[in-house]
Amino acid sequence: MADVVSELSAVRHGIALYRFGPEFAADSFAHLTPSLTRYMTWDPPASMAAFEPIWRRWVDQRSAGTDFVFAIVDPVSGEFLGQVGIHQADEAVPEFGIWIREDRHGRGYGRRAVAAARDWANEQRSDIIAFRYPVVEENTASRRIAEGLGGVSVDRYANDGKQTVVYQIPVD
Repeated sequence: MADVVSELSAVRHGIALYRFGPEFAADSFAHLTPSLTRYMTWDPPASMAAFEPIWRRWVDQRSAGTDFVFAIVDPVSGEFLGQVGIHQADEAVPEFGIWIREDRHGRGYGRRAVAAARDWANEQRSDIIAFRYPVVEENTASRRIAEGLGGVSVDRYANDGKQTVVYQIPVD
């Protein structure tokens, strides 16, 4: 991973969250594969050049206070693990999005990252009612994240041909 210059936002649950910045772009792009994104409603960018306006938009959205995308980093080794986002962050019920690089799946990073993002959001705002977490029904690992954090299914819909379950995760 490149030298970290982004602001450290939180170290909790054994992971560090850094505000996403240019120093995380190469690691992020390298791990955005078709097999990783098979449960997502978007495809990985075709090139670093195509990825740049995407991550730059995240920086602008952070400045506007509407979305916060974090790089998930191992606080001991400094290894990039993935990303977690808090979307519609200015709403009463913000929405989580997460991905963990495939070679680090099955180690609990996803649940810890969502828990850390939840805790960070609650520190920023005291008026959050709950969090939404939409998950493709077949993605059992992501469903376990939601359920492990007390999430309950509150809605279902088809999105891009994929059946999606929406969990509501409590604030604590």
